[in-house]
Amino acid sequence: MSKALAFINDKRVRDVFYQAALLIGLVALLVYFIRNASQNMVQAGIASGFDFLWRTSGIEVPFVLTNYTQSDNILSLFWAGVANTMLVTVIALVLSTALGFLIGIARLSSIWLVQAIAGAYVEFVRNIPLLFFVLFWYFGVIAALPAPRESLSVFGVAFLNNRGLTIPLPDAGANFKVAFIAIAISCLLHWFFLRWAKRRKEQTGKDAPVLRVGLVLLLLVPALALAWATLATRWDIPVLRGFNYRGGFVVIPEFVALLAALVTYTAGFIAEIVRGGIQSVPNGQIEASSALGLRPGPTLRLVTIPQALRVMTPPMTNQYLNVLKNSSFGAAIAYPDVVSLFMGSALNNTGQAIEIIAMTLAVYLVIGLAVSAFMNWYNARIALVTR
Repeated sequence: MSKALAFINDKRVRDVFYQAALLIGLVALLVYFIRNASQNMVQAGIASGFDFLWRTSGIEVPFVLTNYTQSDNILSLFWAGVANTMLVTVIALVLSTALGFLIGIARLSSIWLVQAIAGAYVEFVRNIPLLFFVLFWYFGVIAALPAPRESLSVFGVAFLNNRGLTIPLPDAGANFKVAFIAIAISCLLHWFFLRWAKRRKEQTGKDAPVLRVGLVLLLLVPALALAWATLATRWDIPVLRGFNYRGGFVVIPEFVALLAALVTYTAGFIAEIVRGGIQSVPNGQIEASSALGLRPGPTLRLVTIPQALRVMTPPMTNQYLNVLKNSSFGAAIAYPDVVSLFMGSALNNTGQAIEIIAMTLAVYLVIGLAVSAFMNWYNARIALVTR
């Protein structure tokens, strides 16, 4: 009897029992919901399963990165929406990070006016809903642009109006593929050179011309490669015909408005993360760099920012995930992302609510976990190693 009581009173046994009971309860609840939903679909005459993905879509998409057409199946429509979601998310991540860094550094400026403007921007952005930014950029800025006949011309080859931005489109991308391969090789060579320069510095104490080699490999070579590809490629230049431009590629106003909203909104939060990260660096580090003769610019770039990144990376991950999730606000202005196309148009046409919602949630979950995994890897790589 005493052994049985001792077994029951064992904390490890109780923990396993409670966790098993909780898991069984969650599984039972999930099974109940699935069975209930399946019965409701049968009663409503809706067939379950994913066979609907191979039906003809018949849905027109105004902004397509893939080869999707109306005659393709719904699965192709799904991938077109995913591609549009990824496009606006990736560009917004890059631009919001750059803008957030500038605003965060400006908040610590010794110039009062710069500091005040940056602070006012951050406080304004953090207290306004994102939907306001989306609607403001779409109805307040993009809709106020001139009509196609009065378009704002950019060097006579690109035209901005209230129907979007029309830009030239290359007739063939072979030259740009060669250019991108050359850029990738150049970046790889720069990486190998940095590793070699670091080993040489540790072994001999001699510095290598890292800056000059970096300028050549990261700036000059890509610029020359892109210039060669641009000059060697035939371009489809937009031409005004009737009431709109024909030819080229049209960046729809919904994309521009959503991208601008995500960038300006997220940059305010990233700016606070940057400011907090910089202020977390001990003043002794800055004073030591000043004593060694470093100016404020090199001190910020070589001393402050590398140490502040250890503090900034975890909260920055949260903001990157927010950009991914907030891209779904494009549905408010009919941007053809995965939510608008798949959970909107495809769901209305097929009625397969459970399958479509599950696939959409899976897209956000997989992409979000991938972003988190990358940022966690980067955070572990730059973490301060102590004994």
